[in-house]
Amino acid sequence: MTLLAAEGLNKAFGGVVAAKDVTFALAAGEMLAIIGPNGAGKSTTFNMVGGQLRPDSGRVTLAGQDITGQPPRRVCRMGVGRTFQVAQTFLSMSVVENVQMALIAHAGRTRDMIARTAALYRPEAVALLDKVGMAADADRPIGELAYGDVKRVELAIALAAAPRLLLMDEPTAGMAPRERANLMTLTAGIAREEGIGVLFTEHDMDAVFAHADRILVLVRGEIIAQGTPEQVRADEQVKRVYLGTTGHKAALRARKAAAHG
Repeated sequence: MTLLAAEGLNKAFGGVVAAKDVTFALAAGEMLAIIGPNGAGKSTTFNMVGGQLRPDSGRVTLAGQDITGQPPRRVCRMGVGRTFQVAQTFLSMSVVENVQMALIAHAGRTRDMIARTAALYRPEAVALLDKVGMAADADRPIGELAYGDVKRVELAIALAAAPRLLLMDEPTAGMAPRERANLMTLTAGIAREEGIGVLFTEHDMDAVFAHADRILVLVRGEIIAQGTPEQVRADEQVKRVYLGTTGHKAALRARKAAAHG
């Protein structure tokens, strides 16, 4: 069943066309990657879905409900979570407090924050941390964590809103190769188990080809290919304008790694 549908999205900044007739769909539990060279329109497309940008024309629907141009806060309330290229956390708080803050905000209980933050939603926060493998670090200051662990906490924060759709902007940026693989494997498992659709942008082709169910390739604001990793890898236009020899070899390494578990 289609969870997210983008239909004919167009966006221009002055005379520069950033997105032209971008159309795609995403199913519940599916991982869809948006890739392309710098300036391809990835961020523009991503932000039109998330509400940071209003398309000039076209439509975005979530489970059949029109969310086109809705502000990010309302989009979140409608079931869309998000992680960022640079992790967004409160460094002065503990790990569990960061997740509690997200749960409190989602419940609309911000007036209770000052007096009751320590008690509000702690069991729920610890359960979310357990889901991402961080429950043992619940009471540590988040500033003490390795960056890969901070990204896991950020995933727990995004899950606090019980999203149907998760937007992940460069989720593995700044991480070591093993951390990247672990985070994407974790995300894919949660997505499939809970039926969450995941739309992500990513420059790491190993992560894309190993973990995406489908891939959307943008060049100069237009879709030049979309399909399974195998279909995109075999597309001659994609190889010519984006993957090239280096990217193709990276894709093959990712495929071999996935095949061997």
